[in-house]
Amino acid sequence: MVTQQVRKQDFHRIQDYLWEIPISFHPKMNVPVWIFADEDLLEDALDDLSIVQAVNVAQLPGLVGHVVVMPDVHQGYGMPIGGVMATRVPDGIISPGAVGYDINCGVRVLASAIEYETAKPYLSDLASTLYHNCPSGVGEKGSVPLSEAELDQVCRQGARWALARGYAQAEDLERTEEFGCLEGADPQYASHRAKERGKGQLGTLGAGNHFLEVDVVDAIFDANAAQVMGLHLGCLAVQIHCGSRGFGHQICTDYVHDFQAVVAHYGIHLPDRELVCAPLGSEEGQSYLKAMKAAANYAFANRQVLAWHTRRSFEQVFGTQNTPLRQVYDIAHNMGKIETHSINGETLQVCVHRKGATRAFGPGFVGLPVEYRAIGQPVLVPGSMGTESWILVGTAESERLSFGSSCHGAGRVMSRAQAKREVRGDRLRGELEQEGICVRAGSMPGLAEEAPRAYKNVSRVVEVVSQADIAHKVARLRPIAVIKG
Repeated sequence: MVTQQVRKQDFHRIQDYLWEIPISFHPKMNVPVWIFADEDLLEDALDDLSIVQAVNVAQLPGLVGHVVVMPDVHQGYGMPIGGVMATRVPDGIISPGAVGYDINCGVRVLASAIEYETAKPYLSDLASTLYHNCPSGVGEKGSVPLSEAELDQVCRQGARWALARGYAQAEDLERTEEFGCLEGADPQYASHRAKERGKGQLGTLGAGNHFLEVDVVDAIFDANAAQVMGLHLGCLAVQIHCGSRGFGHQICTDYVHDFQAVVAHYGIHLPDRELVCAPLGSEEGQSYLKAMKAAANYAFANRQVLAWHTRRSFEQVFGTQNTPLRQVYDIAHNMGKIETHSINGETLQVCVHRKGATRAFGPGFVGLPVEYRAIGQPVLVPGSMGTESWILVGTAESERLSFGSSCHGAGRVMSRAQAKREVRGDRLRGELEQEGICVRAGSMPGLAEEAPRAYKNVSRVVEVVSQADIAHKVARLRPIAVIKG
C-alpha cells in the first residue's frame, strides 16, 4: 500500500483540467493516474485517501492505459468513488471493490410536457403520492415480491422481464444502457443469502443517497440535443437514483470475502487487501462476472418498476390526459463492462470498471437508440439534494481520454456520520421547503446525511468535464420535490 502522502506538486498538468501522477511516483505503479479537476477540486481530492487509493489501483496487474479519476472523486472501498480502470481481456483481472457494493447503482430520467406553473398547485399531492407508491428506506419491501424462480428470470432478463409484465414501454428499453439487459448473467453464481435479500426488494428505492426527485428543466444549453431527448424548458422531469439493493450488495460482500483466498491462490500482489480480485479468465473471475451481471439486470428491472410507479403516480395526480413521462435514458455508474477501446494506438478488448463513474460514449455509438446516435449518449449527473442536476452528452474525446467515461454526481466532501452530527434533518427539511422543494422522507437522520453541504458543487464538477471535453452540457434541472427513505 502507498504510505507516502500524495501532494499537489506530485502531479503534472497534461492539459487544462487534466493532471497526471506518472508511474515514476511509485515503483510498483503499472500505469499512470489521470485526474480531471480544476485547481480547487484537485486540492479537495487530496483531503482524503482517494488519490492514494487511485495510486494503489494503478499497481494492479493487467491494467492498460491509465487509471482515471473524475472531479467528483471521494474515498471508497479499495478504489475511489469516481474511479475508472481498464484491464486487458482475458489476462487482466476483475475486482468487486472496483465495481462497487451497489452493483448498477444508476440514474433514470423521465421527461414530460407538463409545465411547472401548471403543476405547482399539485406538487405537495404529487410528492405524497410518489412517496406512497415508491417504497423507500432501509429494508423496505417492494411491491413485486418474487419467488426464487422469478428472481432468476429477473436476473437473466433485466428490463425485458419488466416489459413482459407490463411495467415498461418498449421505448424504455431502447433508452436504457445495454437496452436494459447484460447478456451472460447467471443467478446460480449468486448466493442463497443474496437471493433471499433480493426476492422482496424489487421496486424499492432504498436509503442513503438514493432518491426519487421531481425537477423542472430550468436551462437548455444544447437545443437540438434537448429536443431529441424530449426535454422542454419550464417543464417537469423526474430522476430515479437507485441500484440492485441488498441483492447486489450481498453479491459484492460474498465475492470480496471469497477472493481473499483467490489472490493467494494465483499469487496476485495487492497494494491494498480491499482491492481483492481474480484473473478475469479464471473460473473465479468468470463466476463473479456472471453474478455481477445478474445484479445489474436486477437493478435495471428495479428502476423500471419504479418508473412504472412514477407514471401511475403522475396519472393519479394529473389525470391520464397529457401526462406521459417519456424516458430520456437510464445509465449505470457502478459496473464492470467488456468493451473495445483504442489504447496507445492499439485496439483492445478490455474490462472497464466504472465505480461512481458514468459511461459517456460519443456520437455514432451503435449501442444507442437510432435517434441518439447523432448527438451522443446521454450522461445523467444528479446533484446533491436541493441543488441542481445536469444532463450531458458524451463525446468522441471521452473515448480517448477516459475510456468513454464521465462523472456521476457531485461527490461527497463530508462523511455521513459528520453530516448527521452537524445537520438536523428536521431543520434541513424546513429550509428546503422554504426554497419551494417538497420533501418526503422517512428518516430525519437519513435526510441529514444527504445535506447539500455534505457534497461538492455539482455545477463545478460538470464544468470540469465539459471543459475537458469528455461530456457536453445539454440541460440543467432544478428540484421541486424530493422523496427519500
